Amino acid sequence: MRAMRLHGPGQALQLDEVPIPAPAPDEVLVRVHYCGVCRTDLHILDGELNPPTWPVTPGHEVIGTVAALGAALSGPPPGQAVGVPWLAQTCGRCRFCLEARENLCPYARFTGFSQPGGYAEYLTVNATYCFPLPEGINGAEAAPLLCAGLIGYRSLRLAGDKLATIGLYGFGAAAHLVAQLALARGISVYAFTRPGDTAGQQFARSLGCYWAGGTDESPPRPLDAALIFAPAGDLVPLALGHLDRGGRVVCAGIHMSPIPAFEYARLWLERSIRSVANLTRQDGTELLKLASALQLRPSVTLYPLNQANRALDDLRHGRFDGAAVLEVG
Repeated sequence: MRAMRLHGPGQALQLDEVPIPAPAPDEVLVRVHYCGVCRTDLHILDGELNPPTWPVTPGHEVIGTVAALGAALSGPPPGQAVGVPWLAQTCGRCRFCLEARENLCPYARFTGFSQPGGYAEYLTVNATYCFPLPEGINGAEAAPLLCAGLIGYRSLRLAGDKLATIGLYGFGAAAHLVAQLALARGISVYAFTRPGDTAGQQFARSLGCYWAGGTDESPPRPLDAALIFAPAGDLVPLALGHLDRGGRVVCAGIHMSPIPAFEYARLWLERSIRSVANLTRQDGTELLKLASALQLRPSVTLYPLNQANRALDDLRHGRFDGAAVLEVG
């Protein structure tokens, strides 16, 4: 099969011919149709995240169909449409797993990082860590839900229950999805883009955001929460300064540049900062049902598998709205 693999940090991905993997007894073989391109893939490419082995096949926003079952399985049936997310396996025994916090499992494995991902024609995944897709959730538009959507959903949930206003910093794949989720809950959304990105600001307004501006601008009112999707640590004290009393900053990325020092007054009055790590399978089940009910529709730009390097470069430079998705076959 064809696979776009990264042989070392800082290198371009190479189109390799590799054997189709055989599923272990508890795994399914998935024929990949689409795979979203995530900023985490850029962090791996740039050496900011180091996989346990090289080469690595990135990709953890996979939409595909079951092609074969491991010897210990009787389902899901071949041909079943499934989604494969970042979380590929956990131990099931540590205190985090036993407390329904499997996203914090220290022994977790991750698709496109600890094991080969979806920048390929096939992958294998533990059968209990992929999601059967509900009605209306399929095709290229569904791929970004498997990470950008999930992280956005978890970030919004961790931001608090009583939200009237939220700010979204870095209006890309995750933010344009969480904006739709927030708006469906009646929350006013304030979108922050790179300074001068008028096209991105117009995109945010077209989705229903109440206000859109650059990160060098101040919103017209204090925010109950700020969700930061851009990997820029200097946004943290900036967002704190835009919060109302008791507000919360949620850092949603897996990697962020250093957070600069800031005066305590920005944190006072019970403001808080927290991070989001990975996802749980419960997050996935809930989001996919919600996305089906709300008819959530990501905005996607398609690239063929062999143009994964161009997709990553376009992501790095913000050359599209929404999300990039590889069309695999």
